[in-house]
Amino acid sequence: MNTKSFVKSIMAGFTIGLGGLIYLSLENKVIGSALFSVGLFVVLTFGFNLFTGKVCYTIDKGGPTALDMISIWVGNFIGTLILALMIRGTRVGAAVSEKATALCEVKNGDSYLSLFLLGILCNIFIFIAVDEFKNNSHELGKYLGIFLGVMGFILAGTEHCVADMFYYNMAFNYSVNAIIKLLVITAGNTVGGICINYVCKKIK
Repeated sequence: MNTKSFVKSIMAGFTIGLGGLIYLSLENKVIGSALFSVGLFVVLTFGFNLFTGKVCYTIDKGGPTALDMISIWVGNFIGTLILALMIRGTRVGAAVSEKATALCEVKNGDSYLSLFLLGILCNIFIFIAVDEFKNNSHELGKYLGIFLGVMGFILAGTEHCVADMFYYNMAFNYSVNAIIKLLVITAGNTVGGICINYVCKKIK
């Protein structure tokens, strides 16, 4: 992966973090989940490299390689970290950090199986959003897919590894348990994204 692609990965993490910031800043989950969609909207319209979107297409001919995905994951993490550090230096930092900490405590207290399965389910929603944007011939359908997919994964309580990177960075939680849980969620996202893409190809 070249420098330009890595920067696109960092930007994807940063913009998904912006979605997470909006979500944590609002009390209403429905409105928060709808506005979180800003993150994925920017990723798709600007062509940034988001792990959960790209991993779905690793089985496609000419799709991202394993090394590409590792680089994208690292770039996404850096992007969420940059944003989290910026927010922590502002007047809203304490309140956002408190909410992120509460979210991370739930994740850290969950079982590996639960997080893995929630990761799988999350990337089914993400695949729907990304694939609709790529392939829907109707302009409204392209963007509606983004909003419905993102709202679905958030309101259903599923686990998105890049959003979780932002929450963990915002909570300043880098325990061994947190790292393992994040990797389990990443594995779930990977399996979910690849499987839903494979099934959709087979039934076309």
